[in-house]
Amino acid sequence: MIGTDRAPVSAGKQMLSEQVYARLREAIMRGDYAPGAPLKPQDLAKEQGVSLAIVREALVRVVGEGIADRLPNRGFAVAAFSDGRWQEIAEARRTIEPVLLRMSIERGDIEWETRVRAAHHRLARTPAFVPQEGEYYSDAWSEAHRVFHRTLLEGCGNRVLLEAFDRLWTASELARRWSSHRNPGRDGAEEHRRLEAAALARDADAAVEAWTRHVTLTAAGLAGGEPNPVYE
Repeated sequence: MIGTDRAPVSAGKQMLSEQVYARLREAIMRGDYAPGAPLKPQDLAKEQGVSLAIVREALVRVVGEGIADRLPNRGFAVAAFSDGRWQEIAEARRTIEPVLLRMSIERGDIEWETRVRAAHHRLARTPAFVPQEGEYYSDAWSEAHRVFHRTLLEGCGNRVLLEAFDRLWTASELARRWSSHRNPGRDGAEEHRRLEAAALARDADAAVEAWTRHVTLTAAGLAGGEPNPVYE
């Protein structure tokens, strides 16, 4: 009976913790907090009507995703524009993802081609911005964007490498949303079209060039300047 009585309490706490984390992550991604803005546990706990312990669990999770920082003796804060992590992540993507793309183009079968076409069609038909979701990319577009990029690489058939891509993608999601806001004139749709066309034509060199350019523009937009190879 003791075990039966305690189980619902534990499950309820876990569900509440998940909800607080999801709301906090969504707020950061939506732009409710400016880059570098403090995330005060006491204020968040009061706003959401939960304990400090649950808020701290959520904060630790967003720190783990790279979209917030735990600052020594200063609590928590949203990641900042100037943080060198974005350049490090972009460099890691430039190193790993072109290799996966070449493997995918070499190994991908007809089913892979079909999935790439479908993923691009979904991305092209999904609105990038929805007024009620704030000034950054919409959640639906962000997911369609992720699926398109991952599908392009899935032909490689290497789950370990794809897991590395997944981690880098999650770590760079906030940078992508910031970059779009700072570079509104960028033609991302055309960049994606070129990626799809080169991959399906089995032109690995052109596909890698388009991919690298794509990553370069994202990081350069975040830096607020022109594309520079150091940000690829």
